[in-house]
Amino acid sequence: MNSFFKKINFGLHLDPKIEKRPDGGKYIPDGRETVLIIYADFELGWAWRYAKNEYGGVEKAAEQGLKERNNMPVILDLCSEHNIPITWATIGHLFLESCSRNARMAHEEIRRAEYFENEFWKYSKGDWFDADPCTDYKANPEWYCPDLIRKIMESGVKHEIGCHTFSHIDCTDRFCPPAVFDSEIAECKNAASSFGIELKSFVHPAHTIGNLDGLIKNGFTSYRTDYDNILGYPDKYKNSLWELKSTWEFALFKEWSRKYHVYRYCEIFRRAIKSRTVCVLWFHPSMDIRFFESIFPEMCKYINDNRDKIWVTTATEYVNFLDGRGL
Repeated sequence: MNSFFKKINFGLHLDPKIEKRPDGGKYIPDGRETVLIIYADFELGWAWRYAKNEYGGVEKAAEQGLKERNNMPVILDLCSEHNIPITWATIGHLFLESCSRNARMAHEEIRRAEYFENEFWKYSKGDWFDADPCTDYKANPEWYCPDLIRKIMESGVKHEIGCHTFSHIDCTDRFCPPAVFDSEIAECKNAASSFGIELKSFVHPAHTIGNLDGLIKNGFTSYRTDYDNILGYPDKYKNSLWELKSTWEFALFKEWSRKYHVYRYCEIFRRAIKSRTVCVLWFHPSMDIRFFESIFPEMCKYINDNRDKIWVTTATEYVNFLDGRGL
């Protein structure tokens, strides 16, 4: 859908859709009108290696990784200024200080999926880890970032570090056997443990939803979906894994003015408050820096000015609230 029709649908209150439930109030803390969760899909170059869009390929992927690094200080400073916690859905390889390649391959302990093609990626030759430079974060900062993870943890804001698989795999049951999924998650948990992090929230790369039983087995408590743009309420899978439904992805449209971008996001907050629903936003930190310099600050200010109505929190903190209510 192009930006013109997005504008029309938004103006007609068709997007995001508002879910109505007679018991919806129980998902919102007493004294607040809405819950706001903001995710960052934290990937550096890993998301783009096999992409079919203009960012695909190893060189373009590395450029995206460096752009993300350059944007991070701006994002973290804004979060600190306005006390906005982010759920950082983090690729496991980013935790590493370094890695190496043996005679056969990189990360030999991780099981590989077969070649596949989905809506977003095409993996048809070589080894899944061919793009891995197998050096360290100083030599190739676009593929590793333990330094940035430390900055997130030391920022003074109660951010959450979540999981986005180890190497940005397709997680669908069709393309990802449980053994592949489990080996990726095992590496993520091992890498995160060196920072004292227990991974509880999960985001499937490119919303390739699958292996939900594997998430339960590996101790996760929530995952994010993007089937539609929804202001609504969480659902539960097998009475143990919370589904948090995406409301909108941060985007920068060249046809829209800065003023309209700011209006649109703040209006989503207003609609969430009015409908007493849960608002789940997400973004790629590698997006155009203009968003973080001219639009995100206004959003952060609106959130801060309306904290009496908005509970801005992380995925796991919200799940703890839900479980505490016996939902």
